Amino acid sequence: MRHKFVVIGLGIFGNSIARTLAERGAEVLAIDNDEDHVDAIKDEVAYAVSLDATDIRALEAQNVQDMDAAIVAIGEDFEALLIATANLQELGIKRVITRASNKQQRRILEKMGVQEILSPEGEVGKTVAERLLQPNIRTFLPLPDNYEIVEINTPRGIANKSLAKISLREKYNLNMITIKRFFEEIQDGKPTQVEHIIGVPKADTIIYPSDILILIGKKHDIKRFIDINR
Repeated sequence: MRHKFVVIGLGIFGNSIARTLAERGAEVLAIDNDEDHVDAIKDEVAYAVSLDATDIRALEAQNVQDMDAAIVAIGEDFEALLIATANLQELGIKRVITRASNKQQRRILEKMGVQEILSPEGEVGKTVAERLLQPNIRTFLPLPDNYEIVEINTPRGIANKSLAKISLREKYNLNMITIKRFFEEIQDGKPTQVEHIIGVPKADTIIYPSDILILIGKKHDIKRFIDINR
């Protein structure tokens, strides 16, 4: 099944995300209110449209509500970014991913209920595209010879199983570097979920559903592991 994404805002960051998604076989609708930005990418994506994303009717007319996810990468006009994000939320898109240029913008987006917020200074378009195409992957580091180090959410198929039972190395040609696990701690008198590294996992280590796994292996083996156990 072909993934479908809408990318709103086609500056350097949004352009990179849209192109990478299209190169990976996704159907991409690219939107910007600047016709030059649209012209620059129209031959690289399925659809490229010049429109005002603060106009919810214009967005609805492009059927953005049918997309798997929407990425709001508007960089210069934060008010337009907020309105576009609110419009997408109102249209009921499953995943709305929005750019924040600083901590203040991030706080405002968090108050709007946006759960996935991008910081262009720390993100690369290809990395964002990988996260969109493989939602289980939180971050990844490409290595030579098609290897990667990835942080992934625990796939449902291996939750509550021991590392020995999962047989990562034997079945999937993968190695687990470590696990990030959440623990409840008291901070400022309030219970808070705090993330800790649990060290080198052992054969009898149980993988919890909320764990974040840090793995190393070849790209296709990581994808196969996620697909089999999703």
